[in-house]
Amino acid sequence: MSETLSIASQAATGDGADPALVTHWIDGAPVAGGGRTLAITDPALGRGVRRVELADEALVDRAVASAAAAAELWGEVPLPKRVERLRTMRNLIWDRRAELIELIGAEHGKVQSDAMGELQRGLEVVDLACSASLVVRGRYSDQVATGVDVYSMRQPLGVCVGITPFNFPAMVPLWMFPVALAAGNAFVLKPSERDPSAPRYLAELASEAGIPPGVLNVVHGDKVAVDALCTHPDVASVSFVGSTPIAKYVYERATAAGKRAQALGGAKNHMVVLPDADLDVAADAVTSAAYGSTGQRCMAISTLVAVGGVGDALAAKVQERLGAIRTGPASDVDAEMGPLVSGAARDRVHDAIGSAEREGAAVVSDGRDVSVKGHEDGFFVGPTLIDHVAPSMEVYREEIFGPVLIMLRTETLDEALALVNANPYGNGAAVFTSDGGVARHFKRKVTAGMVGVNVPIPVPVAFYSFGGWKDSLFGDRHLYGEEGFDFYTRAKVVTERWPAAVSDGVGLAFPGR
Repeated sequence: MSETLSIASQAATGDGADPALVTHWIDGAPVAGGGRTLAITDPALGRGVRRVELADEALVDRAVASAAAAAELWGEVPLPKRVERLRTMRNLIWDRRAELIELIGAEHGKVQSDAMGELQRGLEVVDLACSASLVVRGRYSDQVATGVDVYSMRQPLGVCVGITPFNFPAMVPLWMFPVALAAGNAFVLKPSERDPSAPRYLAELASEAGIPPGVLNVVHGDKVAVDALCTHPDVASVSFVGSTPIAKYVYERATAAGKRAQALGGAKNHMVVLPDADLDVAADAVTSAAYGSTGQRCMAISTLVAVGGVGDALAAKVQERLGAIRTGPASDVDAEMGPLVSGAARDRVHDAIGSAEREGAAVVSDGRDVSVKGHEDGFFVGPTLIDHVAPSMEVYREEIFGPVLIMLRTETLDEALALVNANPYGNGAAVFTSDGGVARHFKRKVTAGMVGVNVPIPVPVAFYSFGGWKDSLFGDRHLYGEEGFDFYTRAKVVTERWPAAVSDGVGLAFPGR
């Protein structure tokens, strides 16, 4: 892979006239408009590689109107035929994975192995969507009263919106729109403007798979587009993944406008290591979970809690592993950790490390001085380990979203649990132990939506649902799984009787049996 995108990948993101400009996708075709553009930066090079158009309210109106018209027809397509199109799309995504991986690497900076993992986890949810006939179904009750039957059905909402983050430009859209489409909805996707080409390409592949025009539209934009989508009268639901402040904003704005909403926010995921744990296994696990995707995962382990005196040995084992991590651009097939997404993100991580130093923590491994040959202007930060952190320190209180692992120490499991449960975030938590009773106590008492027992990143498989607690989720439904289908459909109950030839007559009392 070269530092510039291949011709095939450029063609996948442009409208044919200017492959360096990423346009919107509406009614099954590229659409220009919005009046403003924004530079897209290759994080490994530290410079712009193309531009993306930003939607205004008029363009959002056009996308929603297209989706509303398409939803009327798509919702009438038999479920097996909808699934057939999604299965074709799934196969196209897999066949074109090289182009998608290249697009993700060029705009996000994600290394190839990580981008492949992102696609695989996204396709698991497409597989789930293809099993919609097992989930989107009602119940039937015979003879609940004389000659009366009752049954339920689940029907699509209409136009659904997804606002997705930069850190998983393919996976998170695939966690949303295939489930919504399988349920009979149309979908308007507003991906991150930082790396818009991969989600735009997904829409093109959906169209190539035979999903009708308007069923999946993509609009690029910033706050203008977000506000317009959250308040549009023809939008029925809004799904969001991003930081907690924006998640709260989107949830409040959408629900105030009468929308169904789910908004997943930030995280401060803890991994608690007990004295009876295998420390080599724990060190391998936390190193993988903390530094994968350069720490830019909402399920990354950012906080390591050593219980009962294992801190020194555990810190030493983690530090040993950091020297072997290969940092480099996405074009390096052997790179394990890429750059941060932007210069601002790199500077924020530098500031967090400096703050920890000033407050008395020990910077055991410092990634601020890392330099990648040939990419000296890239936004690279090496793997960083900070020990002896206190809960009062800024580096603990704030979400860093970078390759920084902080370490705290407690004497007992209950102290560790109290620490985890006092944190405002509740996305994920993990415990490493060989004691089943300890693990059971932890998983029952910890206030997090996803829990790992000797598993550092407990992202559920597609047939369960993904979502956190506390400030990590606003709304009562998680992504994908059965909860995803519930979110993208609404229930209708029918009470039915076919009257006999002789009427029962008029009766104004409340109907009985």
